[in-house]
Amino acid sequence: MTTSQAAGNLCTVSALTTKKQETANSVDSEIIYLPSTDCVIKSQASLSAFTSYRVGGAAEWYVAPRNLEALQASLQYAKEQALKVTILGAGSNLLVSDRGIPGLVIATRHFRSNYFDPQTGQLTVAAGESIPSLAWEAADRGWEGLEWAVGIPGTVGGAVVMNAGAHNSCIADMLVSAQVLSAESTLETLTPDQLGYQYRSSLLQGGSRIVTQATLQLQPGADPVKVLAATKQHKQHRLSTQPYNFPSCGSVFRNPTPYTAGWLIEQTGLKGYQIGGAQVAQLHANFIVNRGGAKASDIFCLIRHIQYQVQERWSIWLEPEVKMIGEFQAANC
Repeated sequence: MTTSQAAGNLCTVSALTTKKQETANSVDSEIIYLPSTDCVIKSQASLSAFTSYRVGGAAEWYVAPRNLEALQASLQYAKEQALKVTILGAGSNLLVSDRGIPGLVIATRHFRSNYFDPQTGQLTVAAGESIPSLAWEAADRGWEGLEWAVGIPGTVGGAVVMNAGAHNSCIADMLVSAQVLSAESTLETLTPDQLGYQYRSSLLQGGSRIVTQATLQLQPGADPVKVLAATKQHKQHRLSTQPYNFPSCGSVFRNPTPYTAGWLIEQTGLKGYQIGGAQVAQLHANFIVNRGGAKASDIFCLIRHIQYQVQERWSIWLEPEVKMIGEFQAANC
């Protein structure tokens, strides 16, 4: 493991400037400017637009830094204010509570850069880059290895944390290293072995370290026409087998060997079952879709209903793949 102290001037709370603004619903919100950075921290920022489910309450504080120094300044602010930090990527594998999230939500979606090294065949990419966009760009260059990822609606950072995968491939298979930032603003470069990868999980989950960039091993030199064709085939397969016409988080449950979660749910007779605006998708039973006007509590209660029904029928408790953040109350289901 290589460790180095991150550079950059950190902002102190004493240097902050604040401003009140009137929101559309006539509730005052506060904006905090961290000097010497592009950090703008906002209070009571709605998160529904930042999750693929299009549900969820407000972040107590929200910031979307665009570079490492701004990220460090945001962490410094959270530390000095004793705020819990929650990291948000593309919001594609999250269910945010209707009650919102306390503390500081840091979105890494603006961390954007990539470098294709033709000498090594390695792609070094910032955490906020879109996985599908990278898959298309690699294919256009004739670089093989990311065709499977074209249908994964997430960012590199989230993919590294969750060990995202599809079509019998996953990030762990091609990750060379990940750069992460600790709560103490220390940069570390970690290998896959150090990340403890397992099926859809890693040691980064639930931790205090933030992925800032990753290096992936690909195979350059192929015919772009061939790689593009394979990528399009993977995309078409996803479109034909998974529901993309309504907001969702992708697969809701992990697959319990030797079954698939979708098969268990379908055989339990739950396709089309609906609570409020949340429905078990007709096309793929391991998807819960927002049919319109769903609340996070609807989706949460539908998840619980599926778990209990599958357990009663098959004696298997399905483990969620979706990450639930904030306060949820099973007693209300």
